[in-house]
Amino acid sequence: MFARTRYQFGSLVLKKRAKSADVWEFRYYESGPNGTRVRKARSIGTTNQYKTEALARKAVEAILLKLNAENPQYHLGTVTFAALCDRYIEEELPARYSTQKSYLSNIKLHIRPRWGEYLLGQIRPMAVEGWLKNMDMAPKTKAHIRGVMHLIYECAARWELFNERRNPIEMVRVKDCTKRRKRPVILTVEAFDTIVAELKEPFRTMVIVAQCLGLRVSEIAALQWEDFDFEGQLLLVQRSIVNGRVDDVKTEYSRDHVPVHESLLEVLLAWSKECPPTQEGWVFPNPVTNRPYYPTEIQKRHLRPIGIRLGLGPIGWHTFRHTYRSWLDETGAPMKVQQELMRHASIQTTMNVYGQAMPASKREANGKVVKMVLKPVKASA
Repeated sequence: MFARTRYQFGSLVLKKRAKSADVWEFRYYESGPNGTRVRKARSIGTTNQYKTEALARKAVEAILLKLNAENPQYHLGTVTFAALCDRYIEEELPARYSTQKSYLSNIKLHIRPRWGEYLLGQIRPMAVEGWLKNMDMAPKTKAHIRGVMHLIYECAARWELFNERRNPIEMVRVKDCTKRRKRPVILTVEAFDTIVAELKEPFRTMVIVAQCLGLRVSEIAALQWEDFDFEGQLLLVQRSIVNGRVDDVKTEYSRDHVPVHESLLEVLLAWSKECPPTQEGWVFPNPVTNRPYYPTEIQKRHLRPIGIRLGLGPIGWHTFRHTYRSWLDETGAPMKVQQELMRHASIQTTMNVYGQAMPASKREANGKVVKMVLKPVKASA
């Protein structure tokens, strides 16, 4: 017979402080050597943060989930979604900074405030669907929030805190989540030339790289000179920068070699003679900080004003990636080649999310059909 593992609730005590707010302390046991139990204590927060014992108790729920991981049957149906969120944040958040930041934002600003007080079994699909429907957000943003909730419930099932056969969030629909509110701007060659002519270095070269290679701006900002194989005419895309933090690329498919044309290599070599030297070998460093520029500031101060002034609208860095995909289509490049140059995991993303024909090509194709229709009519007149 196996010994029954004791379920523990811990104890919460208020420790007095003479010169500051009193502190809530949570006391519990952990397994020690040779089957012994070792007493532990952890500070939870002050009475300024948790004014009542009930609020402090809620703050320790995530700790209790871990302490009683071997006894899930004791707390099935008694775990709040807030406690589950806390444990997910502590143990399961993605390592990539930008993804982590997005998930935390969705949890702290939207999910936890709305559903935190509910027990896991009380959150039903139609209620979540109605909540998302009434949010004044883009469908894609709503889909991201739904995705995070789905992940959290998946963790609950793995931790044996939730015993329904189907994740309830699987049944939640987000209407038009694949549709955009605004069509992306696709530049003509003439418009692109005009934009480049108005930019100073290094922003000019950054935009040229964006349009020639279709890289994400986080990847452009993170480029180092050692990433280039000038002899082999290749670039290894292997890192990104978001909010000044060096991180991995977006997906495993994003890490790849891309071809670099000799004309672009000439532009880069010319810039290398002006580029401020840095220890890390950044291709586009800010001379004041010796760190890469913040692309959002470049977009705000330069790209958007130029786009508005030229009548193109508030263009951004992703405008060049969308335009790159459309120009690839104009060259007649096979779809598989386009997918690999865009470094998309799915060809559907290349076709549907970034697919948009140039106006001149659509006019030409439409004109050919019109001639087929009207030519016989004209001949018979």
